[in-house]
Amino acid sequence: MDPESFMNINTEILFTAPVAWGILRGLGKFLDLSQRAPRWNAVFNRIWVPGLVLFLFALVFRIESELLNDAYWLLIFAIISVVLIQLRNYRPARTLLLAIAPFVLYFLLEFVVSVLQKSLVKEYDDAFDTSRVFAVIWLFTFLMIARSQKKNLEAERLLREEEEKAKQRIAAQNVELERLVTERTAALTQQAKELQNTLTELKTTQTQLIQAEKMASLGELTAGIAHEIQNPLNFVNNFAEVSVELCQELREEVEKVDMSAADKEYFMELLNDLSHNQAKINQHGQRAASIVKGMLQHSRVSTGERQATDLNALADEYLRLAYHGLRAKDKTFNATLKTSFDETVGEVEILPQDLGRVLLNLFSNAFYAVQQRQRQGEPDYQPTVTVSTRQANGQVEIRVRDNGTGIPEAVRQKIFQPFFTTKPTGEGTGLGLSLSYDIVTQGHSGTLTLESQEGAGTEFIISLPA
Repeated sequence: MDPESFMNINTEILFTAPVAWGILRGLGKFLDLSQRAPRWNAVFNRIWVPGLVLFLFALVFRIESELLNDAYWLLIFAIISVVLIQLRNYRPARTLLLAIAPFVLYFLLEFVVSVLQKSLVKEYDDAFDTSRVFAVIWLFTFLMIARSQKKNLEAERLLREEEEKAKQRIAAQNVELERLVTERTAALTQQAKELQNTLTELKTTQTQLIQAEKMASLGELTAGIAHEIQNPLNFVNNFAEVSVELCQELREEVEKVDMSAADKEYFMELLNDLSHNQAKINQHGQRAASIVKGMLQHSRVSTGERQATDLNALADEYLRLAYHGLRAKDKTFNATLKTSFDETVGEVEILPQDLGRVLLNLFSNAFYAVQQRQRQGEPDYQPTVTVSTRQANGQVEIRVRDNGTGIPEAVRQKIFQPFFTTKPTGEGTGLGLSLSYDIVTQGHSGTLTLESQEGAGTEFIISLPA
């Protein structure tokens, strides 16, 4: 072979290297090797280096370039095959591997035949050409299939990404909706609680108004009846007192009249009986008058206007008032007064006149109880009445305790009933505790309870909303 032809043949490899480099670059982009196989992508970018080495090798050793060119293509297809095998999980890679299989077999067969017997290549040139055409057609067919597969996979990827983004948007919207629902639920729950509290207050106010109206109506009726009874009762009491005086005057006149001893004794017995009867009429008239007075107190209508009142000062004031009132009737009575006021109680919205009436009644009962026990003559007994206040659990408590006779178990259930009393006839109307119970429970939405031990004392407990 002349030198000019030799140089023309060897320069073919220089053109083969850029073509191979372009093919590998395109294949690298098609397969996204920069992400799927970065190291092999670097190899594809430097594939021109082996071509240059082969060209220099052929020039130095004057080797025909046809075999070197075939060897270079076999190297390229070998590298492509290795990469495609590593990416076999990628569907287009498997299709490309199938596409280049005939070309690899064709170049391998041509290379082997050229090495063993080069004349066979020329002898069967038509067969090799046909095989090459078939390999090219096969290659382009499967390249189109691979391209379609990649488009489908890309479309599927984009669809998955859109679905993922949609899921993320939906998840974000769900989170936002849950947050809004939670906030709205909390707001509705708070509103429901506020409405429930308002409804409870309205029902309480309604109950108090109804009770106040009933009490007002009953009070007006009771006051009218009591006033009607009071007038004839006053006449009875007054004429009974006058009749007692007349009997005394008549007794004195009988003593002056001259008559037999038997007649005089008879007249005196009649006068004594008449005087005794008048005294009984006056006694029971006074008892009826006290009952009427209690009914008038029970029917007295307060202003209904609550005022901020110092509860400790109110309790102390009425304690002293009740004690000195009893002392005015019985100079011999003495008792120890104990107070334990909680300074945190402060001012409470109450009806001061009504609650003062309750305290006065409880204090009077306490002093009466210790007075009765004192009269029993127990040694070393010291009458004591204790008043204490405290604030706890949103409630204000007033406790009135005495160390008197106590209340028997049998009558505790009836103690707040109207006209029920444990005092002897003439000493109590039975309306005081009933009136106090209504004022505390109906007028102030509180409670009035008692704890008692017979022979040891009694404690009344008033509990009011703070």
